[in-house]
Amino acid sequence: MTAATSRRLHTLAAGTSGPRIAFLHGLFGQGRNWSQIAKALSGPDGDQAQCLLVDLPDHGHSPWSDHFSLQAYAASVAATLRATAPGERWTLVGHSLGGKVAMIVALSQPDLIERLAVIDIAPRHYRSHQWFVDYVNVMRALPLDSLPDRASANAALAQHIPDPAVCAFLLQNLRRHGTAWSWQINFDVLARPGTGPAGVAGWPTADATAYQPFRGPVAWVAGAESTYITDRDAEPMRALFPRVTQVTVKDAGHWVHSDQPEVVTQILRRFALSTARRH
Repeated sequence: MTAATSRRLHTLAAGTSGPRIAFLHGLFGQGRNWSQIAKALSGPDGDQAQCLLVDLPDHGHSPWSDHFSLQAYAASVAATLRATAPGERWTLVGHSLGGKVAMIVALSQPDLIERLAVIDIAPRHYRSHQWFVDYVNVMRALPLDSLPDRASANAALAQHIPDPAVCAFLLQNLRRHGTAWSWQINFDVLARPGTGPAGVAGWPTADATAYQPFRGPVAWVAGAESTYITDRDAEPMRALFPRVTQVTVKDAGHWVHSDQPEVVTQILRRFALSTARRH
């Protein structure tokens, strides 16, 4: 994979030919969370795609912003895609927070997006975000000035977060520069009272409904063990995305692509690559 950093968002690229597929991660994530699936889709076995793994604003190696806004995130993603491949259209894949951003990109700039894959999120406000607040508090409480090593950071997180996979996921954002540690997450924006949790969990209903429905194909992928998509979400989703097809992945929670990477790879291969060959 090759990395690109400029004023636009930080990206990793995989593949040199085929349809273009961009991946957006969820909250606290990074573009490289999609590396395994991107490598599979851009490989030499007849599944050629040009994949772009994007770090959202305030995450990973991308620039930080002054305030949180789904619309601003979407504008940054769209600008990055246009700069990467001027005049070309993309399949855009987004998980959780990245799924919301991807939906807004498709609704606001439909000329840029050919197909959309939304992973385990719906176009609505999510009332419960206490887990987000808890994770932020735990991460910000780490004594970075006296932290000897990453193992110590993991042990400190594990006292409050018993799931080793979640600890590892969060710790990917901890970086060491010489003897100094820092977080790559812009907590000041994402955790700001009144804008952070409400914004991250929200959905810009008035702005989104002002757009025309997105007419391209949409794959809506849910984890069978996740609670992020309910039966009540189907009608508003179809109102915005009339050509949506829902797929439920067995033995998968909210992080569907981590729980079942081979299944998600097959879904995206059929959705983005097989369809592209027929046109």
